[in-house]
Amino acid sequence: MSFASEPTGSLDVALAHASRLLESDPALAGEQATEIIRAVGNHPMALLLLGASHTARGQTRQALDVLGPLANAQPRWAPAHIELGHALARAGQGDEALAAMRHAVAVQPDLPQAWLALGNHLAALGDTEGAQTAFANHVRFSTRDPGLLAAATALHENRIPEAESLLREQLKKAPTDVAAIRMLAEVAARLGRQEDAENLLARCLELAPAFDAARQNYALVLYRGNKPREALIQIDTLLAQDPANPGYRNLKAVILSRVGEYEPAIAIYADIVAQYPKHAKIWLSYGHALKTAGHQDRAVAAYRKSIALDAGFGEAYWSLANLKTFRFSAADLDAMQAQLRRDDLDTDARLHFEFAVGKALEDLGDYAGSFAHYERGNVLRLGELPYNADDTSLRVRRAKQLFTGEFFRERAGRGAEAADPIFIVGLPRAGSTLIEQILSSHSAVEGTMELPEIISMTRVLRQQGDAAQAMPYYDALTQLDAAALRDLGEQYIERTRIHRKEGTPFFIDKMPNNFSHVALIHLILPNAKIIDARRHPLACCFSGYKQHFARGQNFSYNLADLGRYYRDYVELMAHYDAALPGRVHRVIYETLVDDTEAEVRRLLAYCGLPFEEQCLRFFENARPVRTASSEQVRQPIYREGVDHWRHYEPWLGPLKSALGPVLEAYPKAPDFS
Repeated sequence: MSFASEPTGSLDVALAHASRLLESDPALAGEQATEIIRAVGNHPMALLLLGASHTARGQTRQALDVLGPLANAQPRWAPAHIELGHALARAGQGDEALAAMRHAVAVQPDLPQAWLALGNHLAALGDTEGAQTAFANHVRFSTRDPGLLAAATALHENRIPEAESLLREQLKKAPTDVAAIRMLAEVAARLGRQEDAENLLARCLELAPAFDAARQNYALVLYRGNKPREALIQIDTLLAQDPANPGYRNLKAVILSRVGEYEPAIAIYADIVAQYPKHAKIWLSYGHALKTAGHQDRAVAAYRKSIALDAGFGEAYWSLANLKTFRFSAADLDAMQAQLRRDDLDTDARLHFEFAVGKALEDLGDYAGSFAHYERGNVLRLGELPYNADDTSLRVRRAKQLFTGEFFRERAGRGAEAADPIFIVGLPRAGSTLIEQILSSHSAVEGTMELPEIISMTRVLRQQGDAAQAMPYYDALTQLDAAALRDLGEQYIERTRIHRKEGTPFFIDKMPNNFSHVALIHLILPNAKIIDARRHPLACCFSGYKQHFARGQNFSYNLADLGRYYRDYVELMAHYDAALPGRVHRVIYETLVDDTEAEVRRLLAYCGLPFEEQCLRFFENARPVRTASSEQVRQPIYREGVDHWRHYEPWLGPLKSALGPVLEAYPKAPDFS
């Protein structure tokens, strides 16, 4: 067909027709665009459609041949740069795609799909803040309704109460407005109303199954709500339609890592770093997955690449230090100290460098210099994560009041019957990973990771309790009947199933903080085993003090807080020893080191397991390990670490004072009456 002599209206009709064909029949859309070009020359819209049709058919080279020159010729035409970004992404040129999307939104900021694509690229790179801003702009510019636009603007500017009010008003008028429902779910998520956010997004997808942006939100909310199986279903639905989407793929890798599927996650990360080779954060994520799966050399190489891309990326240096068996070179130490001399170094980078330099100087035997850096790092971290030791002591007192021996006897026989779980509790850095490695070397036991299920349950129960109480879920727990306790136990077994890969009769949940929840565990899973990993208070607490935890453990950034926390922990466990005699098996780390075989035999006997020689050769176990001790437990036990804290004893006065009688009584507990 020819358009050379046709009026402009005919050309517009032809372009509109080709545009409509693009989604249903991209090949035919390309043919239509080619005919238009033959008739009228290199019309920009026709070239755009031709390039998009090539991209849709996976013909990335042809797409780039068309879209590259078009974008160069049309520097202020945002659609050309958006389509070029899509083609570059399909071609695996992620950095170039990111630049094209940034250019598009700079030229025309009110393009919602450009913001969505940019958000997905930034999410793939681990730039959470940048991705959230981009996604917020996508929401903001997705609507032309004045009421929704006002709500979206309020949401973008983090004026949450105003956004919620506007959205609820909108939904009174239009209950099925999926854009408003999606935004209200974002409000709920920001306010910590997890269940509300999930329900709203589920309703959104019920009304509009093709609303991919809402489905992506839903997957993220499910993941953050500790529902990885459900999140994977949503992500796989999205990937079935857009398998190259970098944001979807990155989120899938994150979720796979959460459930212990490290090799598939590593494969995804490898593709992403190939697509975005110049971004330090994604190399860091890749390194973390490699480390956990036991690929230490490759992890070190990934961390090194991250540092090469960003010399001020303190977290990458700390990740090397956190391998524990890694030793920095003199050049590494000089580079880190040079960064600490910068006036413009941000707080997060600085605290990571402080912890990393502390480790480097520790390895050199400069304990005074090492402690000074650890101390500065802890001060910075505590400034980010305030902690009130009185709240912890109050919770311990409340638990002792409520969870008495009589209380447990009245509820005997309740809960789920399953005996599968073996809980390892205690303080971080107390040897729990070593115990897990030993047990998981047994043919009947699978090691998983620090599972969040129990803590997730406490959050739900907390919503049912009295907000005036320091730990209101304790009171809510006392109100649960036999059916409710059984349901919680069965829910735990079901929700942890995704972490079990080997089909063994028993599995380990190694969340140390679960020592606060022994009552809950006992009530919902009375046949589960509970092991308390305990280490000398000065060794355990100082090991925690020099550890920069990725999240939580707010008590660990001040020596006096650490001492009080350890004391509260010992007091609570002593209470459970009295209220539930023999229920908890205690492993003293120093005894395990001194007489490993005898302690392993005691441990296996408590778990009802026959002795297996391989449990003494735990260091040959190649399973993934997600904690800071991942490389240490892949080596035989050595005694050197038992008394290492003594190098720092001159500076541990506040810790000793806070520990009080717990220090003198160790390994026993003092009289807390």
